[in-house]
Amino acid sequence: MRAALLVGIAGAIGAVSRVSIGEISFGFGNFPFATFTVNMVGTFFLCFLSAGFIQRLRLNHDLQTALTTGFLGSFTTFSAFSMETVNLFQNDAILIALMYIASSIVGGFLFGSIGMKLARKAGRE
Repeated sequence: MRAALLVGIAGAIGAVSRVSIGEISFGFGNFPFATFTVNMVGTFFLCFLSAGFIQRLRLNHDLQTALTTGFLGSFTTFSAFSMETVNLFQNDAILIALMYIASSIVGGFLFGSIGMKLARKAGRE
């Protein structure tokens, strides 16, 4: 029960953080930069933490779950990515939709890889 409560609290903080970034973000045309930004930042931190750095923080398992599943799970958003992509296609912004899909996939791998490499490097120091 404690883990679920912590995940809920962290999830609320992650969701509010995500909305805040959406409100202050800038945009170029129809490209959904807010969702792209939170997904790349969230991917980086999830991979960074999952590559072993979270154990260095010496958090108990419930707090680790709250941080990863709760905060980062609600901060990032696959459903918004999907909805925005569908909307772009429906509004005949095909090129932007394809760029969004490609940049999200490539960016996710890139940010995830960087996060893992930095965590492993930090673990050796």
